[in-house]
Amino acid sequence: MTHHVTSMLDTHPAVDAAVDRQKLAECIAACFECAQTCTACADACLAEDSVEQLTGCIRRCTDCADICAATGRVLTGQTGENADVVRALLEACRAACASCAEECERHADHHEHCRICAEACRRCERACADLLAALN
Repeated sequence: MTHHVTSMLDTHPAVDAAVDRQKLAECIAACFECAQTCTACADACLAEDSVEQLTGCIRRCTDCADICAATGRVLTGQTGENADVVRALLEACRAACASCAEECERHADHHEHCRICAEACRRCERACADLLAALN
């Protein structure tokens, strides 16, 4: 997925040359991957026999999916400057991913989908942190 993101950034006439395109592409890809993984994890949690014990996980997964998708969409847009919003979204995405990963890690021994989701959240958390560092 990063290849397509990179290709689009490379062909976009308004990409800011000061922004590390590789970190940007990695963050966009991580956001969309995390959004999909969190959505799938929440759905898998709903199918578990112990669904009542997973309500916190479901909530964090759905919130994280929404925040990651929004962050990925905003990062994809390159026309015009919106640096303050981008930084705020990256901070929110990083926090949502950390929270979701922490919750999923609690269930990872019993639910493989939670282990996979926690890994995706940690990747996205790192990608957001790396991009934030590159922007500062």
